[in-house]
Amino acid sequence: MSESEERATLTWRKIPILLKSSPNDVVLVPPTSPRKNDAVTGFFAPTSGTRCKFASVSVAERKFDKEFAPTAAQLLQHPLAVVALVPKDAALFLAGALAGAAAKSFTAPLDRIKLLMQTHGVRVGHGSAKKAIGFIEALTVIGKEEGIKGYWKGNLPQVIRVIPYSAVQLFAYEIYKKIFKGKDGELSVLGRLAAGAFAGMTSTFITYPLDVLRLRLAVEPGYRTMSEVALSMLREEGFASFYYGLGPSLIGIAPYIAVNFCVFDLLKKSLPEKYQKRTETSLVTAVVSASLATLTCYPLDTVRRQMQLRGTPYKTVLDAISGIVARDGVIGLYRGFVPNALKNLPNSSIRLTTYDIVKRLIAASEKEFQTITEENRNKQKKPQ
Repeated sequence: MSESEERATLTWRKIPILLKSSPNDVVLVPPTSPRKNDAVTGFFAPTSGTRCKFASVSVAERKFDKEFAPTAAQLLQHPLAVVALVPKDAALFLAGALAGAAAKSFTAPLDRIKLLMQTHGVRVGHGSAKKAIGFIEALTVIGKEEGIKGYWKGNLPQVIRVIPYSAVQLFAYEIYKKIFKGKDGELSVLGRLAAGAFAGMTSTFITYPLDVLRLRLAVEPGYRTMSEVALSMLREEGFASFYYGLGPSLIGIAPYIAVNFCVFDLLKKSLPEKYQKRTETSLVTAVVSASLATLTCYPLDTVRRQMQLRGTPYKTVLDAISGIVARDGVIGLYRGFVPNALKNLPNSSIRLTTYDIVKRLIAASEKEFQTITEENRNKQKKPQ
C-alpha cells in the first residue's frame, strides 16, 4: 500500500492589515477598523480585530470552478469527463471494491480447494483413516460432485465481504498511521507494523460473520444460500456461532497485515523514485510482501478455519495447534498452503493492476474535465 497523495491549491488574497499590539502578538485589523497609537507601548492599539500569536496561510483542497464547468452537451462529447463528477473518495472506494471483487472471483477455485484441504480432517471425523486430502484429489472431488459451479461455491459472500473489508481496512490503516506517528511526525517501522496490525483486526472484527458464512457455505453439504446457512446457525448454535474462531483470526490477521503492508511500503520506498510509481513495481512488491506474510502467518489461518466448523473439538488456539500437530504432524498446519500461495500471487496482481487502471482513469477524467473548464474560461474572457 502506498502512501496517500493529496493535491491542494494555494490561493493568494488580500488580507487585513497586520499590526503589532505587543512585541509577541499580531492583530488582524480590517482596513476600515479604527485604531490609535498607544503612547505607553508604542504599538498600535486597534479598537477591533482578531488577536493571534502567528499569521497562517490557508490551503484548500482543489475544486473545479463550477462557473466554467462543462455543459451537458460537452459531457456527451467527452464521456470520460463524467467520471470526474464523482467525489474522489467515493471513486477510490469503488476502485478498491472493484479490484477486490475481481481478484476474489478470479481466484475463487483455488480458495475453495484450499478450504477443503484445510478442513478435511475435522469434517470426516477422527475415526476416519483418511486424514488428509491432496490438491489434485480436492480439485477432482469438487469437479465430480458439484461440477464447474462448485469451484465458485461460497464466492458470493466472499465478494460481498471484501467490499466493506477493504474499505474499513484501508481507512483504518490511514487513521492508525496518524495515531502511531512519532513526535517528529515520522512513522517508524514499529509504528507501521502496529498500524497494519490494528487495521487488520478492526476490519476482521467488523466483517467476521460474513467470513464464517462463506466457510460454512463452501465446505458443509446441504446449503444453497447464505440465508439458509445464517438461519440454521442462529437456530441450532446461537448468535455466538458467527464469531467462532474470532480469537485466532484476530491473532492471525494482525501479523499478516502488519508484515504485508510494512514490507510493501518499505520495499517501494527503497527503490529509486523513477521506479516507485510504475505498475510493474507495485505488482512485484505486492507479491513479495504477500508471500512473506503468508509463509509467516499461514498456520494460524489453518487453526481458525478448523475452529470455525460445526462440532469442532478445539476450544482454544493452543488446543487447536496441539491437536492438529498430534493428528497430522507439523505439516498439518500448512495444509492447503500451495493453492493458497498460488491464489495470493494472481490475487495481489489482479487487485493492484485493476486498482491502478481505475486510478489512472480517474486521473485522466479529472484532466479532461479541467481542460474543458479552461477552454470555457478562455472563451468567456475573449472580447465579444
